[in-house]
Amino acid sequence: MSVIEAPTPTDVVRRARRRPLNRHRLVVGGLSVLLFLLFVARVLLGDYTITIPDFFRIVTGTEIPGASFILLESKLPRALLGVLVGVAFGVGGAIFQTILRNPLASPDVIGISVGASAAAVAVLILVDVTDNRWLSLAAILGALGTAAIVRLVSGGVAGYRLVLIGVGMAAALNSVIQYLFTRADIFDAQLALRWLTGSLHQADWPTIRVLVVLLIVLTPIVAWLARSLRITELGEDAAAGLGVTTRRTDALLLVGVVLVAVGVAASGPIAFVSFLAGPISRALNAGRTTLLGAGLVGAAIVVAADYAAEYLILDINFPVGVVTGALGAPFLLWLLASGRTGRRSA
Repeated sequence: MSVIEAPTPTDVVRRARRRPLNRHRLVVGGLSVLLFLLFVARVLLGDYTITIPDFFRIVTGTEIPGASFILLESKLPRALLGVLVGVAFGVGGAIFQTILRNPLASPDVIGISVGASAAAVAVLILVDVTDNRWLSLAAILGALGTAAIVRLVSGGVAGYRLVLIGVGMAAALNSVIQYLFTRADIFDAQLALRWLTGSLHQADWPTIRVLVVLLIVLTPIVAWLARSLRITELGEDAAAGLGVTTRRTDALLLVGVVLVAVGVAASGPIAFVSFLAGPISRALNAGRTTLLGAGLVGAAIVVAADYAAEYLILDINFPVGVVTGALGAPFLLWLLASGRTGRRSA
């Protein structure tokens, strides 16, 4: 009879390390396939169906009357913009929730998105500027300014203090937005309201190109800073004891703010995408944080919600933010009702 050798401690450690890695690969692969299918459905299906051969003919330069315009000026840019802003919102939200160790610490909840919105609406109404470049710049500066104020007042990056201050900041900025609406004429108010809802209707190729460049620049920065993310989840004291300084944590939070800001600048504050992507990806990954998974989940949510907003009800087109808001509100209530609002009580 052959004797089965007991696994050595080294083998046990290797298997334990390999299991989470395999799970992560499975999650990322599955989400990538899901996003690809949603992207294909958003581009090819709908009220005007485009066949796969026609798609490749159009993107390679063949002019097909009607189909070329619908694909290149509506369907394809909206799908691409949905993927890009979904990735930005998903990764940015996961960074906040992981570092602050609280699923409520989403840019939607603690005022970052509202700060971007308030700045853009102020420029739109008070300065009477409709150029998207100025609106985008205002949104980015508004998000950065709001994050700086919340960080300064809270005095730290952990616990409920920062979340509560962020919620208060969001309430104050919402009051500013409401005041600005009282100063606006009907046309500007309509533009501002459409932008505040979050929409992909204004998707265009210049915006997509700028967003692609920004994400290419930010991705390696996130990958480098996120190497210590699991240690950061242990808390400030434990992370400091293991050599992770608050400066590194602040830098990663700053990148998260920039990601959310550029997403808001491109499409408006699409509600609850940042809030939903992190917890969903974490649940799929057996409770472990995955920024890549959060980005894929965010992109899938935006693309699927945009398709539903466009075709779910016949003859009625909603902004994508209406659908994501309807998804995020019950999830927020469930978190509050179940008490799952943080990994520690302080």
